[in-house]
Amino acid sequence: MTVLDTLNFVTLNQLVNNNPIAVRRRKLMAKIDEQIQLAKNKDYTPTQHKWVTDSEGKQIKVEFAKRVKHCWTASVDGKLNLVVRYVSRPLEFAKGKNAIELASEADVADTLRKLREAAELSELDVLIEQQTQFGRRLTQKNK
Repeated sequence: MTVLDTLNFVTLNQLVNNNPIAVRRRKLMAKIDEQIQLAKNKDYTPTQHKWVTDSEGKQIKVEFAKRVKHCWTASVDGKLNLVVRYVSRPLEFAKGKNAIELASEADVADTLRKLREAAELSELDVLIEQQTQFGRRLTQKNK
């Protein structure tokens, strides 16, 4: 008996999750996670990696700081407005309402966690799909 005979061989069934809606959902959740980190820690700076060619022609991986803006702003009455963007446009949660009003900056991280949970539970899929359809309508009208 050989070593290979002692192993149990099976067919690999890969989880191919390239469903466009799932990909968009993961993208939104990643951006919300980034905003949660920014809300918890003012000094948080996310990093990106990029391959560059040096003077000798070698490819090297360089890490650099990514510029991220926080997604909340102060309103005139002293409260905060939290805006969730997808494809650089704010998500419209209800007709004409694209921001969430918060009492203080302490509520930002908790609200972002709730939004991430909603995205994870597929509650924001319709809003994400509307955002992606907006860009398609514009390009189709121009043709």
